[in-house]
Amino acid sequence: MTLLRRALTAACTLALAGCASGNATWVELAGTRYAVEVADNDEERARGLMYRDEMAAGTGMLFVHDSEEPQAYWMKNTRIPLDILYFDGGRRLVAQQRDVPPCSLGNGCPPYPSNAPALFVLELNAGEAAKLGLEQGAELTFGPGIADK
Repeated sequence: MTLLRRALTAACTLALAGCASGNATWVELAGTRYAVEVADNDEERARGLMYRDEMAAGTGMLFVHDSEEPQAYWMKNTRIPLDILYFDGGRRLVAQQRDVPPCSLGNGCPPYPSNAPALFVLELNAGEAAKLGLEQGAELTFGPGIADK
C-alpha cells in the first residue's frame, strides 16, 4: 500500500464516516484536493460537523442541497472553527464566511448567511480559504461519486 493511500485511509478512518477502504470522495478547489464527507439529505445536513472535536487536515464536508437558494448555516454544537463556502449550481463560489468560531449557545448561535443563491456548501477547517486566496467565482470540482443536482 502506498504512503499516500495509507494517509488517505487514515484520514478517512479518523475523520470521515463516508470514506471506505481509502477510496475517498473528494473535491478540488484552487488546485487543492480535499477528501470530503457528503451530506446530501436532511438528516445529514442537520447533523453536519456537530460534536466533532477535530477535522483532519485536507478534509471537509460537502453539503448538497435540493434547490439553489440563499442558505444560512450556524455553528450549533460545532466545536471546530470553520470556513463556510457557498457555491451556486455551476459550482462557482458566491459567498464565504471565514474563520467562523465554534458555538456552544445551542439555539442562540448566530446564522452565517450566503446572501446569494447556493446549491453546494463546503465546510473546511478555518484558515483554508485565506490559505487558498479564494475569491468570488472560484470553481469547485467534484471527484467521482459526487452527483450534481
